Formats: sequence, structure tokens, C-alpha cells
Amino acid sequence: MKRPAQILLAMASVFLAALMAGYAPTAGAQSSTAKPAAGAGPDLRSLYVTAPEVAEGKRLAEVSCARCHGINGISTAKGIPHIAAQRAPYIHLQMRDYLQGKRPQSAMTGAVRFLSDDALAKVSAYYASMDPPRSAAAPARAAAQRPDPVQAGRAAAGACAGCHGDTGISETPGSPSLVGFDPKYFVAAMNAYKSGQRKNDVMKTFAAGVKDADLANLALFYALQKPVRAATKSTGDAAAGKAAASACSGCHGDKGVASDPATPSLAGQDAQYLAVATQAYKDGTRKDETMKGAAADLSEKTIRDIAAFYAAQQPQAPKVRRPLSLTEWTERCDRCHGINGNSSDPIVPAMAAQRADWLEEVMNAYRTGARKSAAMSAMMSVLSDAEVKELAAHYSQQTARAVSFIVLPSK
Repeated sequence: MKRPAQILLAMASVFLAALMAGYAPTAGAQSSTAKPAAGAGPDLRSLYVTAPEVAEGKRLAEVSCARCHGINGISTAKGIPHIAAQRAPYIHLQMRDYLQGKRPQSAMTGAVRFLSDDALAKVSAYYASMDPPRSAAAPARAAAQRPDPVQAGRAAAGACAGCHGDTGISETPGSPSLVGFDPKYFVAAMNAYKSGQRKNDVMKTFAAGVKDADLANLALFYALQKPVRAATKSTGDAAAGKAAASACSGCHGDKGVASDPATPSLAGQDAQYLAVATQAYKDGTRKDETMKGAAADLSEKTIRDIAAFYAAQQPQAPKVRRPLSLTEWTERCDRCHGINGNSSDPIVPAMAAQRADWLEEVMNAYRTGARKSAAMSAMMSVLSDAEVKELAAHYSQQTARAVSFIVLPSK
């Protein structure tokens, strides 16, 4: 049963005022006309409205907001968020941002253009007093939880172990180690075998049977393994190869560790594989104009020496993060947005039962920089498209709960 708006808002105003001012209110300090505590700031104005002001907020909402958000704050249109039971100061702040031009021009800009700050506070308080939206129903047949890509990659790597080692460290001369590569390069190289750009019948057959998702998992698995030199021997002169390799450092790094994700690191690689690959670029069996030009004047001995030099270098792990599970991501999100997305911070939005399409849109806006927040941009920048969709679906299915403010005991 919903509590009367005036009681809820009176409690919120007094309790929050006490928290902001640093003292607990007395038993008699429960007037709905309580003034904001000193230092509380204008952003909390919407917590101190009275019941008549909430009614005025409803009238304003009918004119300015209901067409998109509904008079009850429950959106029925794609890309329009629910705002029922959202934290009043948060709603207030967002509308002020549109009013002050801090957000890109949109329908919201026109909706708030002629509203005073006092009117914005009343509308915010009105929608905050509404019953929260119902959580989205889970699909009739719940999709299987996203598999751990690293474990999936490990399973796929079983087919590669015979030539490349269990963890991608080659023990077979002529077979490359697969550690130390950025996933982007690994995927590109596998696709080159698949298309025939790289000539190797065994690898072409294998690559043709690997789906893109499995290939990405395989690349991630090898990228996260501890890089160790190939357990094979070199036949060239590493000291002579060091001088000859100076021409290669611009792309592959002084010691064979490339800074460009699309360029392979050569440090610790099997020397025989490096020599064969370089020869293939020289004679055109492998297609790459840059490498063909670099290898054109190299003798067989120089190629072996360069390969020996790089094989002796210490490989380094690429800068790749291990993907987090849905549970790990929600633990991080809940730190600010509350347990299961039920924020208890007046200026942090609740996400429980919010529209999934809207949550996706907002998270992607932080990823691209269309929305500005250092904390949110840092969080969102490492999310994949699949992780964004998964998080949005998760929070849309959580139960939204009314906010409560608790009086701290006096010291």
C-alpha cells in the first residue's frame, strides 16, 4: 500500500537534513515544511516540497512530461526511461542539465525550456512519489549464462596443443608460440590462413572450422597466458642478428615487443618459424608489401641471425584484461547504484526495473563520451557490446524498491 506523498516526503526531508547537517533530529522535528539544512545545497530542493507542491508537480507533469514518460512515470516507448520512484534530486539535476544546455539538444530540452527551477523541483518530487515500475519479465526460456570466454578459449586450445603446446608455448621447431600476441593480431592472422592469404593447408582447414566467437575466445586465452620463450633451439647468431634487427625495431620494438596491437611481437618466438615466415614474405608466399620490402635484401644467414636474436628475447604479455562475469560487474555497479540497482544516494540514479533499451543507450553514451562522467566513462570503456546488453537486461529484471532515509542515532 502506497504511503501518502506528504508523509514520505516529510520523512525524507527531515532525515536527509539531519544527515547533511551531521546531527540526529529530535522527536518533534517532523514538520513537512522543514527548511533544507544549512549547506544542503539547491540540488536537494526537491526533497523538501510539501503535499500541495507535489500536487502542483502532477499538474505540471501532465502538461510537460506525460506525453513521453506517462503521468505515472512508466514509459511505454523505446528509448524513453521510466522515472517513477526515481530519486527526486537526481531527476531535478538531470532536468536542470537540459535546461542549462549541459546535455545535447533533444525533446527534453524543449520540455523543460519554460519551467522554472521551482517547477522542476515540484515535478521531480511528484514523479519520485509514484510507485516504482515493475521489473521486466525474464524471457520465457532464459538464455544460458554467458560462458567464461577464457575457459571457452582453453577448451578450444586443446586442438592446438599438439603443435603449439598446452598454453601456447611451442616445443616444436617450426611451430610458432602463440603467447605474447594481442588478440587483434591473432584473429587477423587466423583469418589470413582462412582466406588463403597465408599458405598452410593444415592451418587453413583448422581456421575454416572455427567460428568468430570461438576464435575471439582462443585469442583471449593465449593473450592471458604467462609469456615464456619457445622451448626450441636457434641455429643463427643472436649477436649478429641484433645489429641486423635494428631496421625492424620501428614496427616490432627494440627487443621484439611491438607497441601496435596489429603488429606481432617477436620476442621469445620459435626461431625456425620466424625464419620461414620472413622467407615467405621475401618470396611473396605471404602477402604484405611492408614486410616484402623489409625482407627483400636479407640473405638466408641474416634471416636466421635475426630470428635467433628475437628468439632469445623475453616476451611480454599484451595489455589485455580478463573479462569479468556478470556477477563481478554487478558487484562494481552496485557500489554506487545500490544493491540490485536500488540506489540510496539522492543524486545517484536507481537502475532496478529500468528499461533495458534505455540502460544500453546510456551505457553506450558513456562509452563514446556523449555523456560526461570520469567514473562512468572509466567503467564503461572496457565493456564489450555483449556485456552492456547483459548488464542492461540484468538491472531491468530487478525489483525496484522505494527509497528510505534512516535517522542516525545521536552520539
